[in-house]
Amino acid sequence: MRTHFISYSVVLSLLLATAGCGKKDRPPAPVPGPPTGLVLLSAKLDNTAALAVSSNYNIKPGVIFRLSFNNAVDRATVGASVSIKENGSSIVPVDLAYENGDSTVAIRPLAPLKYLTRYVAATGNSVKTVKGGALVLASSYTFITQIDSTDKFPVVSDNALLDLVQQQTFKYFWDYGHPVSGLARERSNAGAETVTSGGSGFGIMSIPVAISRGFISRAAGLTRMQTIVGFLKNTAQKFHGAFPHWLNGTTGVVIPFSSKDDGADLVETSYLVAGLLTARQYFNGADVAETNLRNDINTIWNGVEWSWFRKSNENVLYWHWSPVNNWDMNHKIQGWNECLITYIMAASSTSFGIPQAVYREGFARNGAMQNGNTYFGYPLPLGSANGGPLFFAHYSFMGINPNGLSDIYANYQTQVTNHTKINYEYCRANPRGYFGYSTACWGLTASDVPAGYNANEPNNDLGVISPTAALSSFPYTPTESMNALRFFYYKLGDKIWSQYGFTDAFSLQELWFAGSHLAIDQGPIVVMIENYRSGLIWNLLTSCPEIKNGMKNVLGFTAPYL
Repeated sequence: MRTHFISYSVVLSLLLATAGCGKKDRPPAPVPGPPTGLVLLSAKLDNTAALAVSSNYNIKPGVIFRLSFNNAVDRATVGASVSIKENGSSIVPVDLAYENGDSTVAIRPLAPLKYLTRYVAATGNSVKTVKGGALVLASSYTFITQIDSTDKFPVVSDNALLDLVQQQTFKYFWDYGHPVSGLARERSNAGAETVTSGGSGFGIMSIPVAISRGFISRAAGLTRMQTIVGFLKNTAQKFHGAFPHWLNGTTGVVIPFSSKDDGADLVETSYLVAGLLTARQYFNGADVAETNLRNDINTIWNGVEWSWFRKSNENVLYWHWSPVNNWDMNHKIQGWNECLITYIMAASSTSFGIPQAVYREGFARNGAMQNGNTYFGYPLPLGSANGGPLFFAHYSFMGINPNGLSDIYANYQTQVTNHTKINYEYCRANPRGYFGYSTACWGLTASDVPAGYNANEPNNDLGVISPTAALSSFPYTPTESMNALRFFYYKLGDKIWSQYGFTDAFSLQELWFAGSHLAIDQGPIVVMIENYRSGLIWNLLTSCPEIKNGMKNVLGFTAPYL
């Protein structure tokens, strides 16, 4: 017993000694820290890195959205935290797959996404690692899917398509014309009483087109013209014979365009009177009705006091005059811009004409309107760098044929053709990288934009394409304009084709489509396509003896038709 006791005591002493040594020589066991956080290393739309700071474009409807993390994820936490939402709100059903040892999540929509639609792919911070580490930073990625390349309407011949576009666009003036005055409403999304003088001139030019194409009868066109001319002659408010920019379609009273623009607008008047003279030349019958129409148009035409708008007999025309604000706007009509027609009309007047010096010193600024530089390989005779908005090449040349037209400042065929080609080449080059710009999707001019209205052009490009720009350029760029027409109609027709033809503008960059139509954008489409096809409106206006005299003998233009 004693021996056992001694042995037990020895063992116990050794154990105590060993325990004592362990406390001295070994560090304490570490306290477990929090699990490592989850960090998103990359996000890809298919095999392309997704941008978080801007939208991602041209994404396939069958896209796979891949999120790669620094650690394996806990699958149970993924489903409620990752998503794809249409326009950031409607949840898209998806399938989840796991790759790279569960450190990559592949998110695939169960059904193909919609074309040309905005989506937001996101991951919330409830995703965790298999050890419970939380996602450090939630992320989201906006992307826009591809354009649907299928045709939205049955394919027809190019001639049939031109007929369709002219007829549908003409309905803006015919079906939507003001019921009392017959004049063109300013736009489809504004007050129904606001009619526009310049846009009405464009609409008047479209009436001979509609008759010649069989859209309406000559009798119906004559009746509408009688309504319009009667209203302009007897009801519409005029200021020294000139019309305001806007007026009330029932009462004829001026509607101010701006705070001081509540009187005459000479440029808009020139568009209107050019349309009236076109109609005068078209309705050339010897019967009483057409004779009286021509006489009434002459009364309006001869009543415009063009020379009075020189203010104090200066060698320049002024744009505005108001009985309340007088000449306060002080806006000289100087080129190069859309106002050549204003000087042509003023020089052609037999009652209130202007001498050549007003054109040379006022509009041409003694040659200062000339450019002479080359852009995208095309020399530009006149105007600002890259040409400005394309309506400069349209408004004055709806009735004046630029082919073979020259004066001491420019060959105008070169001017309008090269201006259009510069605009086309700029869109094709797409230096700002806007989604959708191409050889088939081009054309910058003044139009509605997402935030209002803008004079779109290469130096002021917001990513907005205006169909009127390319379509009204048919006489200058027939191949490029036809390519654009086919694209607008067949590929984007479900977005921009409506009861009055193409809507005013669109931005694939912003995924925005205007719901509006503007008279000043619809009219040139009808008229300039017709000038491309037959030269009808060019032939009518330039057949006016007053226009021939004003252009040739007063202003010094040369052209085969003068």
